[in-house]
Amino acid sequence: MIEINLLPGSGKKPRSRGAGIDVAAIATGVAAKIKDPFLVGAVASALLAAVVVGGLYWYQNGKATTLDQQMQRAQQDSIRYAAVIAQKRRAEARRDSVVRQVRLIEAFDNKRYVWPHLMDEISRALPPYTWLTSVVQTNSTTAAQPDVTPPPPKPGDKKAKSAAPADSMIVPRVQLEIVGQTVDIQALTRFMKLLEASPFIDNVTLDKSAIVIVDGKQVTEFQLSATYQSPDSSAITLVPVSLSVR
Repeated sequence: MIEINLLPGSGKKPRSRGAGIDVAAIATGVAAKIKDPFLVGAVASALLAAVVVGGLYWYQNGKATTLDQQMQRAQQDSIRYAAVIAQKRRAEARRDSVVRQVRLIEAFDNKRYVWPHLMDEISRALPPYTWLTSVVQTNSTTAAQPDVTPPPPKPGDKKAKSAAPADSMIVPRVQLEIVGQTVDIQALTRFMKLLEASPFIDNVTLDKSAIVIVDGKQVTEFQLSATYQSPDSSAITLVPVSLSVR
């Protein structure tokens, strides 16, 4: 009787499951075969280069991430601070406008009492037997201008000139001419000394004097020139004013 085996190889003995690949033996064999030092150096260099490139890539990637975060924070801070700076500039503009208005008011207020002080000092210094015929101002003064700080010149602008701002707090110097008559020449000398001693009057000078006939009598007619000066704060006495309302 003929028997046909339809499963080829089934009759072979199965391999033992404990048999495996000996990696250590293979590595030892490869190391034994590689005896060229240049080849070993090339392989080591390639491995070192791979490690260095990988480290640099990781470092640059981390640094780029950090810089990106810092840039985003800086942009947010810039947007926030831009609004604060704009508010600060608007507040400074309003402050400068108020300061200019206050200085302008103070400039006009300082000139308001020039002539009352002059007339008061002249009348106080006038001696007996002496009278005045005219007291006039001989120079012209312009209106006070507020102390406005000019804008800073643009960089590279050669035409821009630095001009010192005018001090609007200084009262313009008023020059006056005093014409009068006296029956005593010593009274004229005393009158000039009292005017010079006043904290509001300076540069008292006798321009001319002459003998004239007034009502059949000889009198000395004189002409003086003087200048108003801003007195020290200690020379001005402030008196409170009260007003009763009914």
